Order: sequence, then structure tokens, then C-alpha cells
Amino acid sequence: MSSPAASGSRQEVGIAKPRNVAIVGATGAVGTQLVEVLAERDFPVAELRLLASEGSVGEALDFRGEEVMVQSLTRDSLQDIDLAFFCAGEEQSREYCPLAVAAGATCIDLSSAWRLDPEVPLVIPEVNPGEIARY
Repeated sequence: MSSPAASGSRQEVGIAKPRNVAIVGATGAVGTQLVEVLAERDFPVAELRLLASEGSVGEALDFRGEEVMVQSLTRDSLQDIDLAFFCAGEEQSREYCPLAVAAGATCIDLSSAWRLDPEVPLVIPEVNPGEIARY
């Protein structure tokens, strides 16, 4: 009898279903590292949408052996996204996070845009890791 881990089925080992993931600021230092971490940790991704400024549109980043093209960040580019990582700076976070949330996404913002907003949870893994379970 094989163990669930040996069979390779995500459902058998209790890992979440694949999600549509966006990375805003995908071509920056933090964004490219995030793409690598998602691949290294075998994060369950159904679609990876790499978003950046016009100057980066058309670049390709490797994700699990496939080239993923960078797209322009627009008001519509966060539709059908389940999880959006924002690593492009405060200005982009303030403009696009509310649009992503309105479209149904959960946002993880790495800027300081919402740090002092009492309505936005501040989760710091080394300080209050249990807080993430509420979201």
C-alpha cells in the first residue's frame, strides 16, 4: 500500500486546490523571487498571471519549465484571480488592491500602503502567524 505522499495526488495529501495567482511587479527583484518560491514550494497554481509596467510587457519568466509572458497591469488584469501578490510599491497597491478585492481576490501586499489602516490585517509571520488563518 502506498502512502498519499507517494501517490502524488494533491487531494490525497490535503493540499489546497490550484488557484489563479497574479504577481503585480513580477519583473522586479521581489517579484522574480516570488515566482521562484512558488515553483520551489510547489504552490498549487492553476494560472500564473505576471503583471508589470509597460516597459516589461512581453518579457518572459520561467515557471516550472514553461515561459510565462509578462502582461501589462490594467484595471481589468486582476479579473478571475484568486490570490494577488503586490510587490510593485505603494502607489500600485493603493490603486489596484481595491480592484482585486472587488473582483474576489485575496491580496497579499508587500508595500507599506495599508500598514496603518485598521481595516486591513497586518500579518507578520515571525510575530503573529496565526492571524493568517482568519483570512
